[in-house]
Amino acid sequence: MKTDDFDYELPEELIAQTPLEKRDSSRMLVLDKQNGNIFHKTFTDILDYLNSGDTLVLNDTKVIPARIIGIKEETGAVIELLLLKNINDNTWECLAKPAKRVKLGSVISFGDGILKAQCIEEKEEGIRVLNLMYEGILYEILDKLGTMPLPPYIHEKLEDQSRYQTVYAKNIGSAAAPTAGLHFTKELLDKIKEKGINIAYVTLHVGLGTFRPVNVSDVTKHKMHTEYYEISKDTCDIINQTKEKNKKIVVVGTTSVRVLETVMNKFGHLRECSGFTDIFIYPGYQFKIVDNLITNFHLPKSTLVMLVSALAGKENIMKAYKEAVDNKYRFFSFGDSMFITNNVDK
Repeated sequence: MKTDDFDYELPEELIAQTPLEKRDSSRMLVLDKQNGNIFHKTFTDILDYLNSGDTLVLNDTKVIPARIIGIKEETGAVIELLLLKNINDNTWECLAKPAKRVKLGSVISFGDGILKAQCIEEKEEGIRVLNLMYEGILYEILDKLGTMPLPPYIHEKLEDQSRYQTVYAKNIGSAAAPTAGLHFTKELLDKIKEKGINIAYVTLHVGLGTFRPVNVSDVTKHKMHTEYYEISKDTCDIINQTKEKNKKIVVVGTTSVRVLETVMNKFGHLRECSGFTDIFIYPGYQFKIVDNLITNFHLPKSTLVMLVSALAGKENIMKAYKEAVDNKYRFFSFGDSMFITNNVDK
């Protein structure tokens, strides 16, 4: 299976640079994965596809202002760090730019020294492990010094930092937003609850995989980076009961998919747990629990295009993406949405 099989033509002007004024006013392409039929809707129409007793699964991770710019103490060189993963206590895995200037023992100072970072391990692909030194609460310091780590294809300044958070973000730890959830408003979630639809939460802290392209020609040779996840007993109970009643489980975002499928692969059923996952889902994968997915439009040749192709079929996905391009949908993080389901007639 070749990485090039998951390429598609995308005019640059369709890459959304800013979020819409109203989150839930985005467009929604509905794809019936059974027959490939496509319907053009708006995101608020998701209510029409959810019934009492169904369950919506959301990733409640919260993005930290993880991009910080400092000065290398030894030379005065400007260094940018992107905090990716908290390994333990004050030890973080970071993406450094320029990485060649960050050697073992290098100390970088941020905000006139209120935060310092010392390199304790050099890894490949610009990754460095650093020990952070500060007084007080790290996330409060990052609120002062850091900015939201927007993807490299977004060139516009984000005026309102909260627009790169879901309205239900709770557990701090992500280097990127679970963007399928950005379409929900509190009002829409209230309407979903009023209709008798369950809402269940998982946590997956989005890390380096979001920023990394697939650089191998053979898909099966790609190595995923690990990301931390949690699933609670309450969430497991809600989803298991929904399944027992033959109601729909609608998963929001590929990050939520990765949590559920990781746990199913590990135990054969959903149970409370936490850990790290490097699950890589591409065509040929047999889904254990996920059947319906709300997602965004993903980068060409990315692991996320491969995941949705595994769920809906590559031919269906490529057809849907071409139709989205032809209809000038907005793509990627601040773009429009896609609902992959089955047995729909409108």
